[in-house]
Amino acid sequence: MGVSGSGKSTVGAALAQRLRVPFADADDLHPSANVAKMSRGEALDDEDRFPWLELVGEWLAVHEDGAVMSCSALKRKYRDQIRHHAPTVRFLLLEGTREVIGARQASRPGHFMPASLLTSQLAALEPLAPDEDGIVLDVDQSVDQIVQEYVDHVRVR
Repeated sequence: MGVSGSGKSTVGAALAQRLRVPFADADDLHPSANVAKMSRGEALDDEDRFPWLELVGEWLAVHEDGAVMSCSALKRKYRDQIRHHAPTVRFLLLEGTREVIGARQASRPGHFMPASLLTSQLAALEPLAPDEDGIVLDVDQSVDQIVQEYVDHVRVR
């Protein structure tokens, strides 16, 4: 989880490969109206997100034996909605500075989520609460390092 440009898809795919489980990108589950709205530089509201988050939670529930899904899950209530379907989900919050994430966004032209929405995403991001199963990792390191830190964290648990 994390804001656009934090590396969710890249890290998620690498983590799924490492764990030998299915991977899905929640961006692929957005209805065309959501994609069009974001492409126009408009932030999604909770009403836009609700049906999309239902699909995310349902996909995770179907893959309860193990899977990785990249999803922004910016707010606690969004994560709660996902947990409603998949109560054992564990979150990996990818955090980074505005400068690091902005540079990443600038290096991926053609993505439907414009860099102009970074500010609204950072404002909406609610950190993991102590009662949420998950870990926060800095994106300013290699994908392999992030995956290893996550795997080590899970092993310790």
